[in-house]
Parts: sequence; C-alpha cells; structure tokens
Amino acid sequence: MLYTARKLCRDYDATMDAYAHVLEQLRRDNYHRLRAYVDDSRSSFTAWLTVVARRLCLDHLRHRYGREQGGGARSQESRAVRRRLVDHLTEQFDVSDLTNPDSSNDPERHLLTAELRRAVAETLGRLDPNDQLLLKLRFEFELSAREIGQVMRFPTPFHVYRRVNQLVKQLRVALGQRGIKEPEP
Repeated sequence: MLYTARKLCRDYDATMDAYAHVLEQLRRDNYHRLRAYVDDSRSSFTAWLTVVARRLCLDHLRHRYGREQGGGARSQESRAVRRRLVDHLTEQFDVSDLTNPDSSNDPERHLLTAELRRAVAETLGRLDPNDQLLLKLRFEFELSAREIGQVMRFPTPFHVYRRVNQLVKQLRVALGQRGIKEPEP
C-alpha cells in the first residue's frame, strides 16, 4: 500500500497523507472493504489490495486537487500548476521555524526580521500589479519561466527571465535606498 502511494504522489508528505487515507478507508465501516475480498483463484489478495489501494489513493488526490480533465500536454501543465497552488495555499507553517532556537530567543533578531519584511512588502507594494504577480509566481509559487510565460502571456521564457532580473535589480536599488544592504557571504 505504501509502495502504491509512493508511485502516485510526488513527495514524502503527500505519500504519507495518501497512505493514511488508504488505511482510514480500509478501516472504515468495520473493515468492510477488506471483508469484501473474495478468493476466486484468478488473483491474489496482494494484487487485489494493490488495486484497492491505488483507487483509494486516486480518490484522495482527486479530492485534494480535483479530477483531471483531458490528457494533453497543456492539461498536464495546468494540473501541475493547480497542484502547486493547492499545496502552497494549504501550507500552514514551516516546522523549522518551531525548532530553530535562534528564531525564538533573540528579540533583536525578531525586530530586524519584522523591519526587513515590512520594507520588502512596502517596496513590492509599489510595483505594478503585473510585476507583483510575476514575482509571486516565480519566487513564492516557484513556477518555471515557461509556466509563467504561458500564464502571463510572455512571448518566450527568456522574456520572463529578463523581466524578473530587471525587477530584482529595481528592488535591490529601492531597498538599498532605505539602508538595507545584501548580506555578505
């Protein structure tokens, strides 16, 4: 069952979520699905269980991301974008923030971080909405230049790279004018 979940899911967390869903569904209604197995000598119990686990994993993915529409390359790209958006929007917090001792004990660090975030947010807020969307798609949603080009109708991925580089330079200058310099390596 875990092997089946791994085959259908992209990362460890998604795999474990799908695996937990399979176990929940098998346990549901006093193990109704498991008790429905009939030994008919055409297939083994493990083959039957693999098929059931795969169907349950697909149900879980459909519930999370929606049903797949079509099968072309464009459909696969839009599906990948939709999955990334859903995954990004459902993230609640970064576990490393909870376990990092430096982040919780240093009030000066909290203050500097808050000031930096505020300065970056204000600087980003002054950009054109299309440029804000471009940066959000690139750095927050981590879409590729090709995907961004399709969504925002850039002629080529190179136009996306060029615009992102221009915006990053503008942000560096604007933040530098506010006294915020890049950290030294």
